[in-house]
Amino acid sequence: MSRGSELIAEKRAAKRRSKLNKMLNFDYTLLLIVVFILAFGFVMLYSTSAYAASLKQGDSTYYLKRQMTAAVLGFIGMAFFTKVDYRHWRPLVDVFYIISIGLCVAVIFVGTELNSSSRWLNVGGVSVQPSEIGKVAVILLVAHVISRAPKAQRTRQGTLFTLVLVFPLFAVVAYNNLSTAVIIFGIAFIMVFIASPKFMDFIAMAGAGVVMVILFISIESYRAGRIDAWLHPEKYTTDTAYQTMQGLYAIGSGGLFGKGLGESLQKYIVPEAQNDMIFSIICEELGIFGAICVILMYILLLYRLLYIANHAKDMFGSYICIGIMAHISLQVILNIAVVTNSIPNTGVTLPLISYGGTSVAILLSEIGLALSVSKNMEFKDDEYDA
Repeated sequence: MSRGSELIAEKRAAKRRSKLNKMLNFDYTLLLIVVFILAFGFVMLYSTSAYAASLKQGDSTYYLKRQMTAAVLGFIGMAFFTKVDYRHWRPLVDVFYIISIGLCVAVIFVGTELNSSSRWLNVGGVSVQPSEIGKVAVILLVAHVISRAPKAQRTRQGTLFTLVLVFPLFAVVAYNNLSTAVIIFGIAFIMVFIASPKFMDFIAMAGAGVVMVILFISIESYRAGRIDAWLHPEKYTTDTAYQTMQGLYAIGSGGLFGKGLGESLQKYIVPEAQNDMIFSIICEELGIFGAICVILMYILLLYRLLYIANHAKDMFGSYICIGIMAHISLQVILNIAVVTNSIPNTGVTLPLISYGGTSVAILLSEIGLALSVSKNMEFKDDEYDA
């Protein structure tokens, strides 16, 4: 065999090994966890929304069908982002971020109003929430900036520069959706915090952020009213306070093991229970035990993302996974905190479980990015042996 033929054979063998490694590295556990949470969400969504869907839409499966359609689109997005090497998105990060800002600006002027909020764009008869796209744009942008100049993040100027880059999107989204804007900025804050060793600087910035939120709340009287309704929900008959009180009744009546799947009474009373208050119905039907199981599933999901981040081939992939972790953890914490009245009502959905087509489709696509990173993971020899 000639030297040229040997080289060709070696290249082919190396290519086959690369494909095999990608198949072995692919995090099937992460995919299984996501599918399990989503399937559980379908069951709880139907149990929670069947009555309301029958009354409002004349079809008990209306919300379930729409959620399943969004999930199918999400899995298509997941397959696409898994197939494409995540590093190919680097040159498009800036463009994607600018487009996401443009879409969020468009919502202010031509947005569709739904449930007294103008947060959606109607595209071909389909409602899309651009702020959800903005979350992905921020994850990619910050991951790109940190990985391109990691040493700069160790300085105060570098840290502030990265956070300032996120501020335009934060400001646009905050105009009519403060809770989502806080999540967007929180994602960037967590990613930069992990990249920087200056702990005290972040405490100061967190304090400044709290002051800004307080000032932002005081500008609009309805936001201040939400704070008072949070502190004294029993004194109010407003929709927000009423929803909170009924959600607390649902949690309290569930007990340790709940009333049983489909046996909730509060789902007939809690307004829009299939959205951000679905966790209260989970507590009522499945009890504290069921609620803890849901939380543990999210913890396991975050653990798998952390595992991929620790073994990513490069810093860009690692911080993509960290950003997705920040996104999911923030939404889970805020949703459960709202349902238990630990913080004022903010309208944050429970990832993969609450009703919300754009949220489900975008989050599944994000998971596709994480799976793309997992295909290129690197391990030490002793980790393989283990």
